Amino acid sequence: MSDRAVAPVIGVVLLVALTVVTAAAVGAVVAVDIPGETTAVTFGLEAASDGEIRVLHRSGDAVDPDSLRVRVRVNGDPLAEQPPVPFFAARGFESGPTGPFNSAYAGRWTAGEAASLRVASTNEPSPRAGATVEVRMYADGQKIADLETTVRAA
Repeated sequence: MSDRAVAPVIGVVLLVALTVVTAAAVGAVVAVDIPGETTAVTFGLEAASDGEIRVLHRSGDAVDPDSLRVRVRVNGDPLAEQPPVPFFAARGFESGPTGPFNSAYAGRWTAGEAASLRVASTNEPSPRAGATVEVRMYADGQKIADLETTVRAA
């Protein structure tokens, strides 16, 4: 029996093994580099000169209020005190925000529900009629909304 007939079989086995190892390595790298899912959701924003800022969940995924971080700017300047949502009483805000911004809210924030808070007169800059209010919202550290509106007279 000749050893030459075995060489092609060993070569094929080695090539198949090398292909499997390479595919596994590439698969592991691709699996690690896949970014986390982003929340697909849309919101609307309203602001009034009495300090009320209202955010409406228009459509998309439900959001866990406990995962939220909200940042507010008036005419490009951040509020001195930012809302620690969810909350009931916080420095720079009137007590008793509504909906998912309130710490007593139970469940996830779903389409059709609104959340509001009222900026206290001690918090600057005040949202006066004609000013531009920007609200950025983050869920689990990922930006889910970048909203802007003009403050209407209350």
